[in-house]
Amino acid sequence: MRSEDDRGLSSVMSRILITSGPTRQFLDPVRFLTNASSGQMGRALAEEALQRDHEVTVVTGPVEIAYPERAETIHVVTTDEMLAACRERFSDCDGLIGAAAPCDYRPVKVATGKIAKTGEPLRLHLVETADVVATLGAERNDQWLVGFALETEDHRFRALTKLENKSCDLIVLNEPSAMNSSDNSVEIIDRQGQVAAQLTGSKEMVAREIFRVIHERLIIDGKQK
Repeated sequence: MRSEDDRGLSSVMSRILITSGPTRQFLDPVRFLTNASSGQMGRALAEEALQRDHEVTVVTGPVEIAYPERAETIHVVTTDEMLAACRERFSDCDGLIGAAAPCDYRPVKVATGKIAKTGEPLRLHLVETADVVATLGAERNDQWLVGFALETEDHRFRALTKLENKSCDLIVLNEPSAMNSSDNSVEIIDRQGQVAAQLTGSKEMVAREIFRVIHERLIIDGKQK
């Protein structure tokens, strides 16, 4: 079904899965590894998708913000929980926007009690967690995928590597300054390595322009056309 949204862009109704926020990997009952992701970018994307009359499911790690009421919101804590929730719902969705910042490492062993100070260095044995977007990318059928890459060096090269390894159609490159900030500065890169858009502004504005590219590249002229 086609409709005209309030920006004059022809669109197709979609079911969109959005990951948002950080995840936590516990060391003991009270301590955990995590990052500064606030979920604001995921919320802005959910709001923009709803403005365009899409159906939205948000899978989010622990955040202090509220997501739009019209979105189905699923709260998780760990990276494995985020992956499990996404795998349950992805087959019923047309596309995924992986805006979350899942914790990349977890301890091999989680202490059952609070780790006490001993005056000696504490050694942690960490292993990588599952990659949520890469796993869904390997399992997808005809869905589209948009990933996010937060890099501190070799920005475009690393983003393109992630785009390929995760089987994404587009990847949004940003920097650590985006975390826990109301603003963002991004590049949207396609599978040919071309920059589809360079955006700087509020996360709401950035989300609006990300969706413009998604509609033009993936929904209207792409797999849902």
